[in-house]
Amino acid sequence: MNGKATLDTPAIQSLDRGLAILEAVGASSNPVPLRQLTEMIGIDRSSVFRLANTLRQRRFLAHPKDSKDYILGPTAWRLSRRYGRTVLGTFFHHFLQELTAALGETSHFAVREGIKVFFVDHQIPAGQVVSVAGQTGEYAPLHCTAHGKALLADCDRSALTDLLGGAPLHVYSRRTVKSVTRLARVCAQVRRDGFALDDGEYIEEVRCLAAPIRDPHGEIIGSVGISSPVTRLPTRAIARAAAEVKKTAAAISASLAG
Repeated sequence: MNGKATLDTPAIQSLDRGLAILEAVGASSNPVPLRQLTEMIGIDRSSVFRLANTLRQRRFLAHPKDSKDYILGPTAWRLSRRYGRTVLGTFFHHFLQELTAALGETSHFAVREGIKVFFVDHQIPAGQVVSVAGQTGEYAPLHCTAHGKALLADCDRSALTDLLGGAPLHVYSRRTVKSVTRLARVCAQVRRDGFALDDGEYIEEVRCLAAPIRDPHGEIIGSVGISSPVTRLPTRAIARAAAEVKKTAAAISASLAG
């Protein structure tokens, strides 16, 4: 077929409308109700519902917790994983809300970009006079943050050297991990425990916990965790907080299983 024939071929109307729904949901920063989709597409409500429900069954769309509105689902997330971050934050946000509600601390979702942690989304607790600020859109080092160590959990010394080099690591506090050899031991501990701890290694007086999120193949693709003033997360409270963080990471990982 030549190019002109391809351009002149009529569109498949149902597919075109389904893609319009997908684009509308993807462009919105909030869950989209069926009523809004009906107005945007300009056809009857039952047809829009059938199209949206088909996309939901294929997991291109999903319902946020306790809602019948639409957000992008894990299939769309997997397709967009290499190209964007909006899907990540939208799909996982209710998990952050639940984690923050359970522990009363700021929660974050993060991914690795090169040799940095990139914070994709956060949730700040209500009612706390003092809390750790959200860091959405910001970068942090891998070697001395809970999220960074969670994202590196599967790396051995060789992999860490390839990624970070062999020079001493930048020191942010007296607790900062200073060498790749030490970091490799920390990563092994994270694999055993299922969570990573930053005990004032990056920012003094801030204690953070994070756990890796894995895709259906077991690959670490993100991390979820909390940040708290040390005074509100004493050593005796770490085990409970870590259990909540790991539970959230497991729930997100399970939601990706399809």
